[in-house]
Amino acid sequence: MTAPAIRPIAGRRFALALAIAPLVLGLVACSKDAGETAAPSGAALAKIAPPAGKAWSDIVVATPEGGYQMGNPQAPIKLVEFGALSCSHCAEFSEKGSAEIRDNFVASGRVSYELRFMMNNFLDIPAVLLATCGSTEAVLPLSDQFWGWQKTMFDTLQKTGEAQLQAAAQLPPEQRFVAIAAAGGMDQFFASRGIASDQGKTCLADGAKATKLAADAAAQAEKYKIEGTPTFTLNGQKVEGNTWEALKVELEKAGVR
Repeated sequence: MTAPAIRPIAGRRFALALAIAPLVLGLVACSKDAGETAAPSGAALAKIAPPAGKAWSDIVVATPEGGYQMGNPQAPIKLVEFGALSCSHCAEFSEKGSAEIRDNFVASGRVSYELRFMMNNFLDIPAVLLATCGSTEAVLPLSDQFWGWQKTMFDTLQKTGEAQLQAAAQLPPEQRFVAIAAAGGMDQFFASRGIASDQGKTCLADGAKATKLAADAAAQAEKYKIEGTPTFTLNGQKVEGNTWEALKVELEKAGVR
């Protein structure tokens, strides 16, 4: 079951009331665009060696924009993904491209990869609160694992039904995301990956962080004219096309091959 299939249960108006209110959230869609696949051009960039005893993929930092960046901080090519944990096309991209991005492009020292979280619907804030509940270094692996597990969440929500989600909407803000996470099985998913139950509940009750996530996502969506996820930029320029096949060509055109 994919993300769009749950929209009859929780459309955009309900998403706002359920997960955010009284927060302000700019929602975008989950979309797939094949884009252009022109042949690579330009000279190839030289590989850059990592610090002694390290791989570039070991270096992960939180960015001022609220993202999580892996790789050489001075990489000549800076790849940014604007993605949503509830987005089925983001999950497809992760399945096809995340390992090669890490093990080929980032490992070469020529590319850094940054994930900035978008909020498409009522699932994204609790998912991100849990994904970012542990160490900075764990955020990107947990996000990829969540995308791989995503279908199970949708199946669980389908069985849960709308009544439980409506009940969550009536809870105080500090309990609302806890209830949403439990309804979709997120709490158990992250508990099995090192985010203990009590730790997860504390993170899910962090209203200030939830508000900031929503505000950051809305600001990024406006700045980069993001209408669907995943969306990518290379050195600040929006990429046409959002499949791994299309993005890989753009990276190669930029000289990373």
